Amino acid sequence: MSEKEVSIYTDGACLGNPGSGGYGVVLCYHGNQKQLSGGFRLTTNNRMEIMAAIVGLEALKTRCTVHLYTDSKYLADAMTKGWAQRWKMNGWRRNKREKAVNPDLWSKLLKLCGQHTVSFRWIKGHAGHEWNEICDRLSKQAASENNLPDDNGYISNQ
Repeated sequence: MSEKEVSIYTDGACLGNPGSGGYGVVLCYHGNQKQLSGGFRLTTNNRMEIMAAIVGLEALKTRCTVHLYTDSKYLADAMTKGWAQRWKMNGWRRNKREKAVNPDLWSKLLKLCGQHTVSFRWIKGHAGHEWNEICDRLSKQAASENNLPDDNGYISNQ
């Protein structure tokens, strides 16, 4: 039996950076779409971009072939160029002097990618791509909500 093929579109937003942040996700499978979003009181845009990918992958119930679309060069490059894997192998260090940022989220994302066949694809943001625009709107709406929870990973990295 072959794996289901799913497209996941993601975006993250921050109102101030750091500031309140949100993520938006659209999963597409055989003409059906599922939208997911959420936010945090104090976080960063990069954390929300990574979180969107995590939430999209966590929504999958079985092993899938995933085409994950993001307008974040940071996320796309870290995954396609092997940066995140290298940071992990180096004890979450970018080099001898610098610690990698967001190791909690990168670790979770790498683990989820091991459970699926995932390809990351960068798309230009704010360029009229239907699903990217929906994700952008979802992430900004989530960041604007009242009583957002703490992003404990961000707070503990301070």
